[in-house]
Amino acid sequence: MAPFDHESVLTDAVVANLALRDHGIYVDGTLGGGGHALALLEANPTLMLVGIDRDPAALEAAGTRLAAHAARTRLVHAPYADLPAILSSLHLGPVHGILLDLGVSSPQLDVPERGFSFSKPGPLDMRMDPTRGPTALELLRTLDADSLADLISTLGEERHARKISRLIQEAIRADRVHSTTDLAALITQAIPPAEQRTSRIHPATRTFQALRIAVNAELDQLSSLLASFPDLLAPGGRFAIISFHSLEDRLVKHRFRDLTWTTSLPRHLAAAAGERADPVCEVVTRKPIYASDAEVARNPRARSARLRVCERTAAPNLPAHA
Repeated sequence: MAPFDHESVLTDAVVANLALRDHGIYVDGTLGGGGHALALLEANPTLMLVGIDRDPAALEAAGTRLAAHAARTRLVHAPYADLPAILSSLHLGPVHGILLDLGVSSPQLDVPERGFSFSKPGPLDMRMDPTRGPTALELLRTLDADSLADLISTLGEERHARKISRLIQEAIRADRVHSTTDLAALITQAIPPAEQRTSRIHPATRTFQALRIAVNAELDQLSSLLASFPDLLAPGGRFAIISFHSLEDRLVKHRFRDLTWTTSLPRHLAAAAGERADPVCEVVTRKPIYASDAEVARNPRARSARLRVCERTAAPNLPAHA
């Protein structure tokens, strides 16, 4: 298997916007190869970092890359949604910063055995943690045509989802789908040729995205941490999230917006009514931060990356608005 070689995106913006403080505790919930983590550790020689990843290969690579800072790091094999339990088990918290770099990494895409890409034949796996959970092929074998079409339409934003689903189901029943390239060829049949000629992406891109998100429960993971993170941050602590598609970014934007909402009622009346009189967070990035032209030229996968950051306020934690 190829080494876990991945260039992190928006690294300078992440370091700047996490507003690192001396002796702070920071969490990289999507550690990957450790690029962002290394930048944080080098930017402040006093901070402590908790690195979390579901991928054992990523953890091994990050451990090597961060070896010089081992005394200030704790690496954990887990999904980032388990962060509340992880911090409790490590007797840490509240923390001063949390980072998520969502989506799939370059090594996961580039290694055919992982099954994320249709560029080379590989097993239909797509699991970020290959040690647990159903593979993409196992998922396809359990879904009926309507459920699969809904999944492809919702998570892949694919308008040909019904036709794609029908073709996949027929091929699954005939035992004709075994590899990533088998599936990609099947999906291509469902996309009109004229559309294929004008599209900038491969016909299978949206369907593969949908399956990957479903296999790894990515939106559920994100929703879970978005719900819990305010209680994990110290006042002034920041939550930075890099997303790569509209489904993720929409969840982040709406959650950040909801946490800044305040009632117009006086404080004592708001508390009595069960409404929040003070914002839980303040949005640091009014608009998302995108990669520069120079970074995109160096790393094309940075093109769709967008960074949003919010900061935990020091306001009293009154009941949230229902």
